[in-house]
Amino acid sequence: MFASQEQREPHFWEAIISLFSLVVGIMLSIVVYGTDPHIPMLLGVLVAALVGYRAGFTWEAIQEGMLKGIANSLQAIVILLIIGILIGVWIVSGVVPTLLYYGLKILAPEVFLPATLVICAVTSLATGTSWGTTGTIGVALMGIGAGLGFPLPLVAGAVLSGAYFGDKMSPLSDTTNLAPAMAGTDIYTHIRHMTYTSGVAFGLTLMIEIVLGLFYGGGEENLAAVQEIVATLERDFAVGPWHVVPAVLVIVCAYRKYPAIPGLVAGVLSAVVLGLIFEGVTYPRFLEVSYGGYASNSGVEAVDSLLSKGGFTSMLYAISIVICAMMFGGIMEETRQLKVIVDRILRLARSDGSLITSTVLTCLGANLVLCDQYMAIVMGGRMYARAYRDRGLHAKNLSRAVEDGATVTANLVPWNSGGAYQAATLGVATIAYLPFNFFCWLSPIVTLVFGWTGWTIARAEASEEGDAAAKPAPAE
Repeated sequence: MFASQEQREPHFWEAIISLFSLVVGIMLSIVVYGTDPHIPMLLGVLVAALVGYRAGFTWEAIQEGMLKGIANSLQAIVILLIIGILIGVWIVSGVVPTLLYYGLKILAPEVFLPATLVICAVTSLATGTSWGTTGTIGVALMGIGAGLGFPLPLVAGAVLSGAYFGDKMSPLSDTTNLAPAMAGTDIYTHIRHMTYTSGVAFGLTLMIEIVLGLFYGGGEENLAAVQEIVATLERDFAVGPWHVVPAVLVIVCAYRKYPAIPGLVAGVLSAVVLGLIFEGVTYPRFLEVSYGGYASNSGVEAVDSLLSKGGFTSMLYAISIVICAMMFGGIMEETRQLKVIVDRILRLARSDGSLITSTVLTCLGANLVLCDQYMAIVMGGRMYARAYRDRGLHAKNLSRAVEDGATVTANLVPWNSGGAYQAATLGVATIAYLPFNFFCWLSPIVTLVFGWTGWTIARAEASEEGDAAAKPAPAE
């Protein structure tokens, strides 16, 4: 209806203008001016729409792409809202205070950071969800770390490093299933092949956390602060082992592969029951903290800062970022601007190392532009499957590069749904925890090193090449 010419594929320079308008606008907003990124993101949406219009796409097509992008984020938005409610309810019901209480009594400062890394890795490996791990165990560990005197960005980095290692190595994880499906291999071959790069990245991360733990190990002042926090929690809440039930229930639901939303709701409802029985919380009070969050008035500043959080409204900022970002990503995909950029990158991939590098950078770029790790995985797997077959490379090389480039980098982008969620859940800005999220930025680097050196890069077997040739090529 509004198209001015016949529809065509956008030029490379046009697509780059759209990409730069988003990235540069957000960088200026956050880094230079210290303001919120929402309006620059909407300006990026406008530029992408104008480029699509210039390429002959109708407004209806552009709007359809925008709405598809938003639709792809709806599950993440619902999970964000439920996590906000869960945190508020878990605090008022005594669940989070109990986890803080036992954590502060058990975890010594010297081993806290490596212990946090391992705890989150095991939890995420057992449940297959990094989001569920950070939204439950991660929140409690953030409070424990604050009580022990650790900088919160440092704790958030350890939480996320462990959570994303477990997520990408778990056969229960949706991303770990999606990556091999897109690349054309099976999940167990994929996981075995990831053990090389992920094992190195996790080992390096563990060594860093051990050193940092010794450096930030605390002293008498921190121990006195911990004792004050423990005494306050004992005074204000009915601390007891029964309060751990909601956290265990959420983990069990994830382990049994129940959908995320019902599992989180079960965690909320079980906490409500405990709050009614042991804390005497009234129904109006539950409604209040579910919407506006819990406000602690213990008189102890450390406790009040730890427990004043959660609620439906606490997630609205992150949700608005996700919506703006997905509008942009939807337009870029619908108007084929993203395809043009990827095609140009593929022309430069003339060796195994450059092909793997192109895959990782494309998935990272998709997290920057499409703002969703699932879309990044799908795009990386579909766009490069033929190129890997043509070079005689086993599909597990592609699935590993896609997972290392897409899954673990999503939370490093402030406007990505992963980055927005983790920042809102852990209460630490993405830019603040990024330098300390060692595993998530070491993983793609290790993958690039393996790609250029040829370590563990597997060739396709003859039978597989024949099978691949008989199959239709994925959509490109």
